[in-house]
Amino acid sequence: MKELQHTDVCQRTVRKEERVKLRNVKTGEMGLTFGCTTEGQTIQVELESGELDSWDPADCEEVAS
Repeated sequence: MKELQHTDVCQRTVRKEERVKLRNVKTGEMGLTFGCTTEGQTIQVELESGELDSWDPADCEEVAS
């Protein structure tokens, strides 16, 4: 995911409280966003299993709902 897409996903997640569906291109896992960290530049996701994880934006792509 490019920086502009990362910024857009984080804005929607944090400001609009929208849960964006992402896929991790390295692992194939799917998750819904619930936060973003500015320090670590990661996207926090809830996986389909209910587990929480942090992904590098470079490893993510948005999935159309």
